[in-house]
Amino acid sequence: MWESQKNENESEATENAHPLKDAVREARIEAAERSGVVVDLRDADVARLELLNEALDPLFKEIPGDIELFDRGVSKGDVPRLWIDVVAHVEMGRDKRQYRFMQDTRYGRVILAESYEVPALVQAITRYVARRMVEREGVLSDDAMRGAAQSVLRRAQNKRRWRAVRTFIYGLIAGVAVLFALAMLSGPHS
Repeated sequence: MWESQKNENESEATENAHPLKDAVREARIEAAERSGVVVDLRDADVARLELLNEALDPLFKEIPGDIELFDRGVSKGDVPRLWIDVVAHVEMGRDKRQYRFMQDTRYGRVILAESYEVPALVQAITRYVARRMVEREGVLSDDAMRGAAQSVLRRAQNKRRWRAVRTFIYGLIAGVAVLFALAMLSGPHS
C-alpha cells in the first residue's frame, strides 16, 4: 500500500516535471531551427560577398604592390562584410539580395552605392579605390613639400644659432683682449 501510494506520488511528480522539460525541449528545437535559418541566411550572404570579392580580383591586381591602403577580405561575423579597406565595406541589404557599399566616417556610416548587380558595385568600388589612391598621392606630395619647407626652416634656425654662438665667441675674445690691454696699460708705474 505504501509502495503504491509512493509510486502514484512519483508518477504525479514526473507528470508535473515533464511539461516543463517538454516545453524547454520544444523551445530549444525552435531556437535551433531559427538559428539554422539564420545560419543559412548568413551563409547565403557570405556566398554573395565572395562572388563580389572574386569579381574585384582584376581591380586589386592593378594596384601597385607598394600601396598598402587596401586590405580586402570577407568577415563572417553576425553581419558578414566584404572589407575593402579599414573604413569601407560591402554588406548585404535587408532583402539579402542588394549589395550596400558603405564607408565609416566621423559622422557615422555613409552609403556610397547600392545595387542588385555585381558589375555596378564593382564600378563604384573602382571609383572609390581610385579616389583613395589620388588622396594618398596628395598626402605624400604634401608631406614631401612640408618636409622640404621644414628642412629650409631648420637650416635657417641653424644659421641663426651659429651666428649667435659666433657673436658670443667674438665678444668673449674682444672682452679678454680689452682686459689684457687694460692690464698692460695699468701695469706697475715705474
